[in-house]
Amino acid sequence: MKRVLLSGSWLRRRAENVLVLLLTIMFVAFLIQIVSRYVFNFPIGWTYEVSLLAWVWGVLWGAAFVLTEREEIRFDVIYSLVGPLTRRIFAALSGITLIALYTISLPAVTSYVTFMKVERSPHLHMRFDFLFSIYIVFAVAAIIRYLWITWHAVRGTMPESTEPDPTEHPAIQ
Repeated sequence: MKRVLLSGSWLRRRAENVLVLLLTIMFVAFLIQIVSRYVFNFPIGWTYEVSLLAWVWGVLWGAAFVLTEREEIRFDVIYSLVGPLTRRIFAALSGITLIALYTISLPAVTSYVTFMKVERSPHLHMRFDFLFSIYIVFAVAAIIRYLWITWHAVRGTMPESTEPDPTEHPAIQ
């Protein structure tokens, strides 16, 4: 079990490295665009496309592999005020709903992404299916994440990362 946890933390750090690389690429492309436009009065379009690609991939990659449950943005006012059994029910119901929605949408999303191979970006001539393919990765990762959360909620072994932190919510105490 310890080996699995170690490899999981190693994979998480590599996912963070990919996210840092994407943010760095976006920032450098942004700086190149500013300098070329405002210093040399020569706007270039490829920097916009690189920034867009890095932003879309960064947001979805980060949501799929870097964000933890505790870091997710959620409306937990009611969730924090109820007891553990009700939290488990909330977690299971929301997990089942999200699993169903992502699973139902996956064939249409995959079809759309593969259809977009006919479109190319104007400057880099990058195929749009490459740009949007990260959403399929994100959707599959979200399905797996919510299967894991739902499984633990039903079993009664909620992961600590999904429980509210009492120090952040004084109303719980």
